[in-house]
Amino acid sequence: MNIADLITQERVEVRHDLRSKKRVLEDVSKLLSQASLDLAENEVFTSLVNREKLGSTGLGAGVAIPHGRVRGLEQSIGAFFRLTQGIDYESNDGQPADLVFGLIVPVDCTQEHLDTLRTLAEMFTDDDFTAKLRKAESNQELYELLAAYTPPVAEAS
Repeated sequence: MNIADLITQERVEVRHDLRSKKRVLEDVSKLLSQASLDLAENEVFTSLVNREKLGSTGLGAGVAIPHGRVRGLEQSIGAFFRLTQGIDYESNDGQPADLVFGLIVPVDCTQEHLDTLRTLAEMFTDDDFTAKLRKAESNQELYELLAAYTPPVAEAS
């Protein structure tokens, strides 16, 4: 899976104004819903919040991947925020989240959903890559980094 299949430049932002998990979920819902005329912002928000009620989607190490399923969606859609000030995202490690990748997937795409989450988790555990994201100053720079991401090649033994 290529991350560029999930995001557009318009759904990748450096944010200076978000200070709470609720505001992050509201704003990521807004961005995700703008991807399709058939998506209602409140439906996306409800899906993300309902998933959070099952347990925080904060991975730790400053990363959160709020995600949910939405009826009527034909393909998965992503949005990304780099927060200039980390927020409490209730991650197991207690670290504030400053890298947030929002994801919505069609209700009936269980395997695709799991594969996408696995790819995102691998991407955000790449310390070199997350360091580059944290240094990015513009939406354009963030988008280019995300769209060009390729997993590191494992060294042969």
